[in-house]
Amino acid sequence: MEERLKELIDGFMQLSTPSVSDAMDRIKIRCGCHGITPIVGKKFVGPAFTVKFLPIGQVKTGAGDFIDEAKAGDVIVIDNGGRTYCTVWGDILTHVAVQKKLAGAVIDGVCRDVDGIRELGYPMYTRGHFMVTGKDRAVMESFNKPVAISDIQVNPGDLIMADQSGVMVIPRNRAEEVLGLAREIAAAEDKIVAAVHEGLSLKEARARFNYDALQRAKD
Repeated sequence: MEERLKELIDGFMQLSTPSVSDAMDRIKIRCGCHGITPIVGKKFVGPAFTVKFLPIGQVKTGAGDFIDEAKAGDVIVIDNGGRTYCTVWGDILTHVAVQKKLAGAVIDGVCRDVDGIRELGYPMYTRGHFMVTGKDRAVMESFNKPVAISDIQVNPGDLIMADQSGVMVIPRNRAEEVLGLAREIAAAEDKIVAAVHEGLSLKEARARFNYDALQRAKD
């Protein structure tokens, strides 16, 4: 992993998705993957390894072995079009992901083998879980091409950040700018909390540190 990418990941790991979301509001970039919630809600940040699935057509095909191409630290991002009637992830992929030291997975769709995912503690964020296989129901169209998760575009290499509050996409070419703004916002919120503990009312503390405008675009 390149040194600057590692520094960015380490920086975002010190923050929360709400602070980063506010920073991206400031620069008018939609980022939150609505409806994607944790199966195993461990925090992670990493570059997107994107995969796109389609409903099966007239010709049935085998399972996609895309995970063989992923590298340690990658986040598997699967666009299954929000389909919840069949899965695109189960126990075999989980074991491989843990072995390859992937950061986590995000699926616009569902997973199965939840007991195994939780036993291995593999970070997983989806629209839910369902036991029915995707074999003969969904087919991999591509990997490492642009995809969408909850109508948020994800390009290969974009940073994916997840914690218990949800999942968000940080465009790689804006990541340094976003990190700087998010640090400012988190610091201001820390000052508000400290001021309240020191005796200020919440209204006074928010006014002092300009809380209502922290996420607001300047233009």
